[in-house]
Amino acid sequence: QVHVVESGGGSVQAGGSLTLSCTESGMIASSYCMAWFRQSPGKEREPVAEITIHRGYTRYADSAKGRFTITQDGDKPTIRLKMDRLTAEDTGTYYCAVDWFNCDRFTFRAAGFEHWGQGTGVAISS
Repeated sequence: QVHVVESGGGSVQAGGSLTLSCTESGMIASSYCMAWFRQSPGKEREPVAEITIHRGYTRYADSAKGRFTITQDGDKPTIRLKMDRLTAEDTGTYYCAVDWFNCDRFTFRAAGFEHWGQGTGVAISS
């Protein structure tokens, strides 16, 4: 059984930075996709960034390009999302998702992922 746990959310002022972490357990593939999504009240869950574990492939939503960086923590089943120059539009619940495929095989969308964490809240004040 796959378990996904996020941490690192919080409140910061606009222009500040936050780093989120996500650790999975239970995946037995040599490489697989881990991703961050976010959701604000009244909006659909949208992609933020994804990484293929042990392969280094990354992909970012347009809203994240140039401000967010997704990395794997060494060889651990842990990813981090460093978010810089945060704005109020970045406020929401951030979810980590995991699935068996390599990220570049499919369109980056929430419906493609089976395993999800509970989410961690991010609040940006102006």
